[in-house]
Amino acid sequence: MFKIKTFNNISEKGLNRLPSSNYDIDPDHESPEAIILRSHKLHDYPIPESLLAVGRAGAGTNNVPVAKMSQRGIPVFNAPGANANAVKELVIAGMLLACRNICQAWDYARHVDGTPEQQNKAVEDGKKRYVGYELPGRTLGVVGLGAIGVYVANAAVALGMRVVGFDPTITVRSAWKMSAEVQEMPSIDELVKQSDFVTFHVPLLESTKHLLNAQRIASMKKGATVLNFARDGIVDDAAVLKALDDGWLHAYVSDFPAENLKGHERVITLPHLGASTVEAEENCAIMVADQIRDFLENGNIHNSVNFPELRLARIGDVRLTIANQNRPDMVGQISHVLGQAGVNIQHMSNESRGELAYNLMDLDKAIDRDTLTAIKAIDGVLSTRQI
Repeated sequence: MFKIKTFNNISEKGLNRLPSSNYDIDPDHESPEAIILRSHKLHDYPIPESLLAVGRAGAGTNNVPVAKMSQRGIPVFNAPGANANAVKELVIAGMLLACRNICQAWDYARHVDGTPEQQNKAVEDGKKRYVGYELPGRTLGVVGLGAIGVYVANAAVALGMRVVGFDPTITVRSAWKMSAEVQEMPSIDELVKQSDFVTFHVPLLESTKHLLNAQRIASMKKGATVLNFARDGIVDDAAVLKALDDGWLHAYVSDFPAENLKGHERVITLPHLGASTVEAEENCAIMVADQIRDFLENGNIHNSVNFPELRLARIGDVRLTIANQNRPDMVGQISHVLGQAGVNIQHMSNESRGELAYNLMDLDKAIDRDTLTAIKAIDGVLSTRQI
């Protein structure tokens, strides 16, 4: 019986993928084999010795101490693409809100008073004040062409926009899904120069903090709009506010409210609604639950942010999983210990990712506790498990 600890409200459609016959799900577990969470900050959580995996029912993992988990040989799973449609819709909505001055016009209209004649006159005055513009023919710059970025780019193409994109690490999978009409830019600097709208879909790292700063804003088109539905910190809010006050930028649409953004007439802030749809929450929970189950039952790794992708069809009844530092001769040392114990490897696969490596080995028989202890004692082995 695997114990699963949950933080936040995880969709029942996801949790139901973990059969009660083999999984005990409870937010109060003290020694869980796996944790499933959404936005709960795990950095101060004391990692129990029992923990084998963490599943984030969403894309970003800033709330999880990934480096600490890696040192313990614990894979951290996420759900890339499960909320892509929800975020895409909000980005498109954000562009429409900005270019048609909808929030400002709505606020104006709801404060119209007086006689019917006076109100009609006020409406006509507001109509002139909040003239906007249309999306077709405008250029959208998409920074980050992962699952969400590709969805946004394709939707904008369908709306008649010119779309330019930048992502030096775009995957083959994303490239296949992206419209051929999306133009590749050689740099972010070139992208922002050409764009009427710029939207960001990258994780928050040291290298992406304030990716849009005062210098890049100065090179943007006058009257451009900035959208941030990625992570707080990707955009330098203070620099954007100055550009708005100077009349250089038209609008800023952000999913991350802050004290300095509230009340500005050209800023639209939302309470982190990007993935807040019933469908997105269900999709994320289903994806991460399936990944956790496959790892716990078979040792397979899919959509981990710290470990390599590795899935192997099982041969026989005994499987050994080993996470280790990516060093020479690790597989040789492990094989030697198994050989000394008279155990034969029937089927195996090994993959590495940066400083980490992961092995799946199907054995001809189960190994005893002493052999498992000997493998764990090899310098560089982070975790091992017999399934």
